[in-house]
Amino acid sequence: MKKKQSSYQFLPIGLIIAAICFVISSGNLFAQSNFPEPETSDEKDFIPIFDGKSLKGWEGDPVYWRVEDGKMIGEVTPETILQRNTFLIWCEGTTGDFELKLEYKVSAEGNSGINYRSYEVAGVPFALRGYQCDIDGQDQWSGQNYEERGRAFLALRGQMTQISENEKPVEIASLGGKDQLTEFIHKGDWNECHIVIRGNTLIHMINNHVMSIVVDNDIANRKNEGLLGIQVHVGPPMKIEYRNIRIKNF
Repeated sequence: MKKKQSSYQFLPIGLIIAAICFVISSGNLFAQSNFPEPETSDEKDFIPIFDGKSLKGWEGDPVYWRVEDGKMIGEVTPETILQRNTFLIWCEGTTGDFELKLEYKVSAEGNSGINYRSYEVAGVPFALRGYQCDIDGQDQWSGQNYEERGRAFLALRGQMTQISENEKPVEIASLGGKDQLTEFIHKGDWNECHIVIRGNTLIHMINNHVMSIVVDNDIANRKNEGLLGIQVHVGPPMKIEYRNIRIKNF
């Protein structure tokens, strides 16, 4: 009796081995997630704008600003109480669509902020008007979006707001409770602030947690480009320290 031939066809062993090797070497393709991955120290295209040694590239009142031990320091003493807010202004570029990363530490009575897309106030030295990522030692306001000398509170910590033309901001979503988000801020220690600005969307983050988002559709009052500056605020003696300041422009 003639043996029945199998209907299966076998691949040459060499081809099978080659296929296995390809699968193993390409395993990352099959393991790759379809979902967003956490950021891992992505510093591509970020440029340092503070050399850690001097205030080169910055302008401000030397009574209040200095460099010490690699840190940019703003300080108000009992002898130098302010009558108005004063800024240290970056004078080597402007901010339009950009990302900013820096570290800060603020004293318990401190009040500061990071201004962007701002402009100088005529006749008032080292004063800025514009968007501000707020910072304060009691973390009542830290992370919110406040427009200095402008529309004031645009989004409190924990809010995503939208602003229509010549209208007040309206909360359209919650990012978490104000007190809940405070837990991610290191009181009296170093924090990383990350600001992401694209078009009319303004995002403030502290220690990898989103604190506020503004969608600014108020064409008459919003600004698309302007100066970057950091602030010391009127009030009691205080100290604010900044380090590792870097920017990425688009």
